[in-house]
Amino acid sequence: MRHLRLPILLTWIFVQSLPLKAQEAGFKIAFGSCSRHTNKDQMWSEVINEKPNLWMWIGDNVYADTHNMDTLRRDYNTQKNHPDYQQLLKAMPVIGTWDDHDYCVNDGGKFFSKKDQSKEEMMRFLDIPTDAEVRKHQGVYQSYEYGKGKKKVKIILLDTRYFRDTLEKSTEKGKRYVVNPTGDILGEAQWTWLEKELKNSKASIHIIASSIQFLSNDHSFEKWGNFPTARKRMFDLLVKIKPANALFVSGDRHIAEFSKLDLPGLNYPLYDFTSSGLTHTWSEVWEEGNKLRVGDLIIKKNYGIILIDWTKTGLVVTLQAKGDDNVLYKEEKIMFRNSRP
Repeated sequence: MRHLRLPILLTWIFVQSLPLKAQEAGFKIAFGSCSRHTNKDQMWSEVINEKPNLWMWIGDNVYADTHNMDTLRRDYNTQKNHPDYQQLLKAMPVIGTWDDHDYCVNDGGKFFSKKDQSKEEMMRFLDIPTDAEVRKHQGVYQSYEYGKGKKKVKIILLDTRYFRDTLEKSTEKGKRYVVNPTGDILGEAQWTWLEKELKNSKASIHIIASSIQFLSNDHSFEKWGNFPTARKRMFDLLVKIKPANALFVSGDRHIAEFSKLDLPGLNYPLYDFTSSGLTHTWSEVWEEGNKLRVGDLIIKKNYGIILIDWTKTGLVVTLQAKGDDNVLYKEEKIMFRNSRP
């Protein structure tokens, strides 16, 4: 769209090194997407001010759009060497997945000829160790766990590019793509992995990161809704496994919004928190429908905050869309009951 595990050992080290009072106070995640690496005006100082336990990239971490891997490495180096981003790297762990512009082809899918080379550059950018599990399979999907016991958080980073089937452009006015009724997004290996990750998890909350929006389905751009069979498969998987307290985060759109669905068979509301536009947003404002949107559409540069607080009966999860000078644009609180011992 043209707008914008830690390995087990390292995960353990990070969890154990968290200050005790930080774990008692809750777990705080900052995340975002769509960052032009050439833009010096980025919001890394605001993110650092939030004092999160973690930064999570949701994609378009640079805007490369190239078949030249030397160019991609140069662009990643530009982003990584930004003085404020260097301070962020010193302040917190960083994890992430990719979207299309850092995958290297706009709205790209499985037929990109340099996807394995592109993966290698992403691994380098994120400082993924050479023996990490993610390097042993195709694609960049991976998972992380933080905390312990009843205060365990599981983050699942999906890959919505490497295996994704083709989209055909639409000739209909106001519509970008033709729906692919039988196409897939994740690929069988990733679906099998995802089911095991959810089924075997003992975490009290699951944050599933998808670079493209999962719930929002009324716009004409990239979304899970362009692949209705894959979208339904995800719904069915959630209902089948009933993972404890799952929510989605997404990027890509250069906006921020909260989408919510009461999914039959799931005993909690399903949210998709979109935070996109770290350096830029829409050049013009228009009305965009989303039947599942909670509150207003935010068309401003933004980053996302997820604050997880444990109570005697469950979790309170606070979602915040924030921007320059740490201004709060929108907040949503989710009350989750304990659903696993």
